[in-house]
Amino acid sequence: MPHLTIEYSANLEEKVDLDALCRAVHGAILESGLFEIGAVRVRAFPARHFAIADLLPENAFVDMSFRIGKGRGTEDRKRVGEAIFATASEVLAPLFKSPHFALSLEIREIDAELSWKKNAMHARLRAGGNS
Repeated sequence: MPHLTIEYSANLEEKVDLDALCRAVHGAILESGLFEIGAVRVRAFPARHFAIADLLPENAFVDMSFRIGKGRGTEDRKRVGEAIFATASEVLAPLFKSPHFALSLEIREIDAELSWKKNAMHARLRAGGNS
């Protein structure tokens, strides 16, 4: 259950290839070796309405929330968090050339007793299928 949700200020839609950002962090999550491919989800949503810092219209943000199931140690969580953050920082590097951008990431553990899931993709992917 590694789900990365990317919320971003809508003023970035013309400045950032958000599909590339999603694919890049998806790759970082898989490269960690901590999660099965069938469980990884990365999605991005714009915040159409926002008020950032000193309210300058060029202010922008990307906020990432990474939800994972319990059971991984602190070092593994830090390692995958650092990989995701470094990857996002690389993709978004041009935005740091201006003093109007903020990037954040938080990892949250999901309590298995309070989380319900069905996933038909696991069996296909575990068997090595793509169709």
